[in-house]
Amino acid sequence: MLKQGSALDRYFKISERGSTYSREIRGGFATFFAMSYIVVLNPLILSGADSSGASLGFTAVAATTAFVAGVLTILMGAWAKHPFAVATGLGVNAFVAVTVASHPGLSWPDMMGLVMISGTTMLILVLTGFRTAVFKAVPEALKTAIVVGIGLFIALVGLVNAGFVRRLPDAAGTTVPLGLGVDGKLLGWPTLVFAVGLVLTIALVVRKVRGAILIGIVASTALAAVLEFTLHIGPSFDGKSYNPRGWSLVAPRLSEWGAPDLSLLGKANPFGAFEHLGFVAATLLAFVILLSIFFDAMGTMVGLANEAGNVDEHGNIPNVDRVLQVDALGAIVGGGASVSANQIFVESGAGIGEGARTGLASIVTGALFMVAMFFTPLVNLVPFEAVGPALVVVGFMMVSQVGKIDWQDWGVGIPAFLTIALMPFTYSIANGLGAGFISYVLIRTFQGRARDVHPLMWAVAGAFLLFFGIGSVEEILGIK
Repeated sequence: MLKQGSALDRYFKISERGSTYSREIRGGFATFFAMSYIVVLNPLILSGADSSGASLGFTAVAATTAFVAGVLTILMGAWAKHPFAVATGLGVNAFVAVTVASHPGLSWPDMMGLVMISGTTMLILVLTGFRTAVFKAVPEALKTAIVVGIGLFIALVGLVNAGFVRRLPDAAGTTVPLGLGVDGKLLGWPTLVFAVGLVLTIALVVRKVRGAILIGIVASTALAAVLEFTLHIGPSFDGKSYNPRGWSLVAPRLSEWGAPDLSLLGKANPFGAFEHLGFVAATLLAFVILLSIFFDAMGTMVGLANEAGNVDEHGNIPNVDRVLQVDALGAIVGGGASVSANQIFVESGAGIGEGARTGLASIVTGALFMVAMFFTPLVNLVPFEAVGPALVVVGFMMVSQVGKIDWQDWGVGIPAFLTIALMPFTYSIANGLGAGFISYVLIRTFQGRARDVHPLMWAVAGAFLLFFGIGSVEEILGIK
């Protein structure tokens, strides 16, 4: 029987961080439910054909996505001892599937090879201490802004994934960025599941019920399953037609046992892109991937660690080097397995909101991913609409830290605002970080306080300028 003060308790510092075994286990389940959609979504994103007409295969990508996420999340928990789950990052996989794939002559192994190279470069930066030094150079106000920005971002993810908020074309043919439901109306049973789940989760959290977030997810899933099995609602898109009243992506259903297809492991070609595109073009693509995984992970890590209270009085994160090492390995392993770079998932906040504070929760989450590789009832049974409420509530918890920012000092107030605003508005953590870092350097210079800016912040701001201007650089160099 597990006891406080045991070797396991001391290793993970469960009691020291004010947690319990039950909270860690509940948190591990909550995080898995919140991010299990990646097993279905990643194959959809990477479903296109490469220049030769070859595809990766849905089943192979799904199984490998679960396998890699499971291994890396367990490693994060056992080695770095934080409640951070790891899986294929949505920003990088979309960039690879759309932008990188648009370059003629590239095969999937070539594209995934670029991800491996980016990850290897990042691991070198971690081992040399550069990445950790950049983290420590970020002002505290911007670190708080990162937490708040991620809070808004994770809430928006929950609302959009549940279909409560959608892109709405207006009568003039232009596009309103976001709107309520379908043409401004809340329609369909899935929307009802989200609304009921949100009200229930808020009520449980307000009443300080143990396991509030996990109970909300499970109850919403049960309601969704009953509705689907009796009314046969179906997904919003079945590959042929669009049903606005359907489930956002995952229509609740039971899955069958099946041996996982892990044939994609080791298929990447690290140097293929250089052979087909040339050194300059391939290097630029690898650089953009590197910047995305470098700063996305740093921002997510800061936000989650602060929400969990796993920071010291100076804002430093224990074992930060180990966290960054596993994150860098995520890009290398994810690329090598042809499922794209794996990163710390912002949905880990669901587990943290449930009380997870240590790596034990990550081991639980990782183990569930390993189970999902073989038998995926948990993955296919939980729709976005059942998970969205948890993300919205966790978003509130993270945004509540906004009062720590000194808004009277415009040198940090304006950068903090841009960081907070652009994360949800551009659907990218990296974009928010870039805007915040660049504006911080510029405004401190305008204030005559350039000496207050850490030298590494200048370097990072310069890197982000290149990141934002990569399209223009490619045009100047004549690269597609």
